[in-house]
Amino acid sequence: MASSCGGDRWLDGGLGGRRRGRKWLAAQENSEKMIVPRLFMVVLLIQSSLARKHGDQRPPHPSRRWLTLSGKRPLVIARGGYSGLFPESSPIANEFAITTSLNDLILYCNLQLSKDGIGFCLSSLDLSNSTNIADVFPAKPKSYTVNGKVTQGRFSVDYTAEELSNVALIQNIFSRPYIFDALGMPMTTVEEIAKSHPAGFWLNVQYSSFYAEHKQDPTSYVLETSKSAPIHYISSPEIGFLKNLNRNMGGSSRTKLVFVAPEPNTVEPTTNLTYAALLKNLSAIKEFASGILVHKQYIWPVNPEMYLDSPTSLVTDAHNLGLEVFATRFANDDHISFNYSYDPSVEYLQFIDNSQFSIDGFLTDFPSTASTAIACLAHHKKAPRPPQGPLVISHNGASGVYPGSTDLAYQQAVDDGADIIDCSVQMSRDGIPFCLNATDLTPTTNSGSLFLDRSASIPQLQKDNGIFSFDLSWDEIKTLQPVISSPLPDSTSFPRNPANRNKGKLITLAEFLEFAKQQKVHGVLVTIRNAAYLAANKGLSVTDAVATALSNASLDKQSAQQVLIQSDDSAVLSKFGNNKNYKKVFMIEEAIGEAPKATVDQINKFADAVNVRKPSIIPSPNSFTATATRVVEEFHKANMSVFASVFLNEFGYFAYDYLTDPMVEIATFTLPPISIDGIVTEYPATASAYLRSPCSQPDRALSEFSIQPINPGDLIHHLPEGMPLPPAEAPQPALNISDVVDPPLPPVYNQAAASEPPMHQPPASSSDAKRYSAQTLKVANLGLTLMGIVVPSVLSTW
Repeated sequence: MASSCGGDRWLDGGLGGRRRGRKWLAAQENSEKMIVPRLFMVVLLIQSSLARKHGDQRPPHPSRRWLTLSGKRPLVIARGGYSGLFPESSPIANEFAITTSLNDLILYCNLQLSKDGIGFCLSSLDLSNSTNIADVFPAKPKSYTVNGKVTQGRFSVDYTAEELSNVALIQNIFSRPYIFDALGMPMTTVEEIAKSHPAGFWLNVQYSSFYAEHKQDPTSYVLETSKSAPIHYISSPEIGFLKNLNRNMGGSSRTKLVFVAPEPNTVEPTTNLTYAALLKNLSAIKEFASGILVHKQYIWPVNPEMYLDSPTSLVTDAHNLGLEVFATRFANDDHISFNYSYDPSVEYLQFIDNSQFSIDGFLTDFPSTASTAIACLAHHKKAPRPPQGPLVISHNGASGVYPGSTDLAYQQAVDDGADIIDCSVQMSRDGIPFCLNATDLTPTTNSGSLFLDRSASIPQLQKDNGIFSFDLSWDEIKTLQPVISSPLPDSTSFPRNPANRNKGKLITLAEFLEFAKQQKVHGVLVTIRNAAYLAANKGLSVTDAVATALSNASLDKQSAQQVLIQSDDSAVLSKFGNNKNYKKVFMIEEAIGEAPKATVDQINKFADAVNVRKPSIIPSPNSFTATATRVVEEFHKANMSVFASVFLNEFGYFAYDYLTDPMVEIATFTLPPISIDGIVTEYPATASAYLRSPCSQPDRALSEFSIQPINPGDLIHHLPEGMPLPPAEAPQPALNISDVVDPPLPPVYNQAAASEPPMHQPPASSSDAKRYSAQTLKVANLGLTLMGIVVPSVLSTW
């Protein structure tokens, strides 16, 4: 069977592949009773959604010159509505797409014809992939030859429209939320969508020859339907169908015909030529079509290593002949080129905001993200940041692009627009402070291959054995090769830039501070962990080392750059309390549900700001957001800044509410009512691009589209009563005073004075050793939790 360009997306593999044998969650006999709740749910969800609403009369952008064929902005074409979240071509998918996208959105429908000639919208020819037909009609599936290949399944041509009205839509990609399958939404007819009068309607006839073999006439169906409902675009991969339609339409200018080109080596049934060969003769296509719809790799190829090659001349050649070019296979939850750093907006911009060309439209499963790229990000690459707004704070530099805490990661963070660059300080055996995320060198360096004999078990720091920085000299540490790493549990599914896997070098704190002084950054964030353990067990004072480095860099008595000292230990921050040039940041690593006033007031005695994990602000159990806490509000009442961490781009980490779009998540945390003061991110470029965009400004009135925050909890809370929901999780605990007040730092253990210095146990003379060790477990506990389960746990931990 010919692969569908924008048709059978991933149904033979990819993101989870087919969903075989899954039972529909809602009983069919309750279908009629569920109609009102379903519609009510749609209205509530749309009204609480994240984008502009219908009726928004704000003036459009000032006119820009685009490199499209028409000179107008590219079109956003929604494949089956918002199929990245809801079952394809369902009423809620279509309404959500319209509500969250630009006002000239095109709804895209793949035609399937019933036994009695009624048209339905669904990509897959086999209805088993995207409906519960196997439950409704459990008879053995049939086999048909489709474009020369035997295909088994359940096909619309074997059922009447009345029979298909008993079939409900389901999500056809396993990694996408299946909970909306329980709404029991029926298959939607072509007429129902066309007569709802969307801004634009696109009908794709993928299998004309197949239906003709089964005594159906797609040409007659399309011509008859177009008489009563406007169809703005009609596309097909079959030249014979398009030519026949072109003759019968008599040159109508109301409807544009578009030739679809699937994979290059697939054979077109009319000519028996491959689509790659057909696209070499664009003049012949121009005779029966006004445009082409192609896989994005026809335009911007990606090599087997998943990096971009040079663009082809296809768009330019087609535009020179007067042909529009539309591209497909855009989805936020698809693995894209490493050049894009998991930011889907960057991929869209690659096709419309370059100096050579712009395609004329995107066929996408996530139309709001395409709208954001067009309306908010294109032509704003060099726009200045507004003076107000949150800080962009790196997390080990741009650690999503280069190995964290290396010279290259810090340079990339500066280049990408970070306001604050950070150094998490570790200590070598000989007392040299340097930058690295954790004291265990194993995850982020090749230490395991060089110093395996130094591996040790330190339960006070972490569960597993490790090779710890304080057991190696700085000269030994300098020989290590850094390794790019991901905080996601299944990092093999989300690898980071393999070309940069071992690039860069580790640097000392002194080198980091000197680098920062030479850059146009707002300041530095220096993180101190394990101070009590290092003093009591290793004879190392990390606080003194940091204070000396800052003094040597002359950063202790200046105001040109802000110095932030961060720790999860109140005693550490208190030690820096006498220097008013330093801003103290208290790290709250555990997820909390509330911050009582007494606890906030206690923190305010030794800190100016807090850094909290995002679930402490918006919990995300079971891959859906829950109602936001008041944690940010409580700290703001005490005039304390709130930073949130850690922001990532990898699509497997987002709650579904954020539409797998990093900028929607950033908007939610930075705009009212939450309004954090700092974005701690491993991808500073994404946060900086969002803040440079005029769409990030809540009082902006220059466009019909803006990047709006979600309302946490709405997506799941507005499901009808009785809907089967994921099991509830235990509430997050309140932050108590006992959680934030630490004992004074112990005296630095004098190893030289001891004949046999203890290796990895607290000194017997220290009655507080157990308490000191407990403080260091905060980081370890977080790491262990992250290694527990896959994506849903990530969402409830970070």
